[in-house]
Formats: sequence, C-alpha cells, structure tokens
Amino acid sequence: MATTVYNVEEIELQNGAKVKLKPLTIKALRKFMEEIKKTEKSANEGETLSVLIAACGIAIESQLPDLVKDTDKLEEALDMPTISRILEVCGGI
Repeated sequence: MATTVYNVEEIELQNGAKVKLKPLTIKALRKFMEEIKKTEKSANEGETLSVLIAACGIAIESQLPDLVKDTDKLEEALDMPTISRILEVCGGI
C-alpha cells in the first residue's frame, strides 16, 4: 500500500466552488514560480495582487479550468485569506 506524503485540504471559494488543495507537481510549480517572480517587478499593490491571482489560477486550473479562463470570475471567487491559503498549500509560499 502506498503512502501519501502530502495532505489534501478542501476549501470553498467565494462563489461556492470547492477546490482540493495539494502541493503542485514540478511542472505546475515551475509555471507558478515564474508567475510569482513577477512580484519583484510590481510597481504597486494592484499589480502584485494581479500576479497573486494569476498564481492562484495556475494552482487551481486543473480543477476549475472555466473559472481560471475568466479573470473577472476568478477575482470574484477569491479573497485574501483564500489567496494566502492557496499560495501556502499549493506553492509552499
């Protein structure tokens, strides 16, 4: 019997959608980290928030691809505590 080395956490987004959070695969993590690196060049909080939202999109796109495709809907589904939790669980940030 295999042993899972990570925990899976289910959260509910602001729009009622449920997402299971777990660490990203290496392939997805590379894409995620490229997005997070953009925060270094952010000129203001708005730009930083946009980068964090995009990073969350990368983390949940396999589960909710239609939501991630529509930036407005994605922004409506997220809040700061949820963004923080997604970044922590999926990206280790």
